[in-house]
Amino acid sequence: MLPRLLTPRWVLLHLLVAALFVATFFLGYWQLTKAENGGGAVNWSYALQWPLYGFMGLFFYAKMVKVELNRDPDEDEPGQDVVLYQRPRIDTTGDPELAAYNRYLAELNEKALRGRDGS
Repeated sequence: MLPRLLTPRWVLLHLLVAALFVATFFLGYWQLTKAENGGGAVNWSYALQWPLYGFMGLFFYAKMVKVELNRDPDEDEPGQDVVLYQRPRIDTTGDPELAAYNRYLAELNEKALRGRDGS
């Protein structure tokens, strides 16, 4: 399970998230210094928002790691059961107009398939 998170792609992502998390605190500190020097209410709000953004990003990254750890590693492999064509079902229950229309569509489908095969 853990080796999946140690591939080059994931290691780069770990480093990027860590750097961005730290950067949000530096940005928050920068906004705090501006606010203390008379920057106004906007700077005070940004001083609180930047660390919040960092924690939000960390939360969503943790969710992404959890999904990756719980994912079946074989789900990326192509399956053997490939359905190329499936004959349409004709609904004969209920509405007779619908059943007639479905039979008409089935006839058109058969003609199209015969024409494509060259028969």
